[in-house]
Amino acid sequence: MNSTHYSYIRLGAYFDAKSLNYLLFLIVLLIYLTILCANLLLIILICVNRSLHEPMYVFLCSLFVNELYGSTGVFPLLLVQILSDSHTVYRPICFLQIFCVYSYVGIELFNLAVISYDRYLAICFPLQYNTRMTTAKIALLIAVAWIVSLLLVAGTASLSSPLRLCGNVIANVFCNNYSIVKLACSDTSVNNIYGLFITAFLVCTPLFLILYTYIRIFKVCFSGSKQTRQKAVSTCTPHLASLINFSCGIIFEVVQSRFDNIPTLLPVFFSLYLLTCQPLLNPVMYGLKMSKILNVCKSLFCSKVSVTQLQRRV
Repeated sequence: MNSTHYSYIRLGAYFDAKSLNYLLFLIVLLIYLTILCANLLLIILICVNRSLHEPMYVFLCSLFVNELYGSTGVFPLLLVQILSDSHTVYRPICFLQIFCVYSYVGIELFNLAVISYDRYLAICFPLQYNTRMTTAKIALLIAVAWIVSLLLVAGTASLSSPLRLCGNVIANVFCNNYSIVKLACSDTSVNNIYGLFITAFLVCTPLFLILYTYIRIFKVCFSGSKQTRQKAVSTCTPHLASLINFSCGIIFEVVQSRFDNIPTLLPVFFSLYLLTCQPLLNPVMYGLKMSKILNVCKSLFCSKVSVTQLQRRV
């Protein structure tokens, strides 16, 4: 097959909805703005309030920052493509998006693993928690979650970007590394081996750590007091819901990318599910289920209402 160095990648999953494009644009824009506002609100809330300057909320802040990072890597280009006629992406921009999306997934999983480790220490070693979870350790865990994911995914993008392609059309609404590698005319064995390594490390390692910590947490809960079980339920429920949601998104994305004979709309739905539901779910889950965050929100809202009423009376 003849290979060509295409300067553009065409996203073939878009369809011509004509007048509905503007409605779709507004819906996607609303979703993106909701993600930005919800995650930014919680980040500011955690940073401003001293009562939330605890390890658990610092790790949550890292999680919310990653939601902004992943969403910004997808939604602006998605909005442009909805109103575009050609649905093409300049090749360097395409690989930049691949880097953002894949590193977002790795950082998300490592952040969830760090949060599960924090809950493990808080529930299994409550008296030693403050000595074990030091400021230096918090900074190290967050740095590892971000730096390791960014470096490993940078390797994926650097291996794929020089490939000469036999085509430039991928069946997705954003750039996907596996879809581009499938278009390559040259040998991609190194890409495939490295891709398997990245998948195993970025997905399996955090999931193994999470599984181990929850086994230990459940052991303590079953043998502990009612108060211990209540504490575990109140702090672990949002984390488990977030983990299950994100794991389902990853499974859907991996399965649909490996099969070609599936309806066109399914890959689009699964891809957007992975990158939309998690940034929307996390602020709701942690904002409503974590009592401390909810109490801070209530106190701020009540204080604003009382000040407004006082000004009206004056």
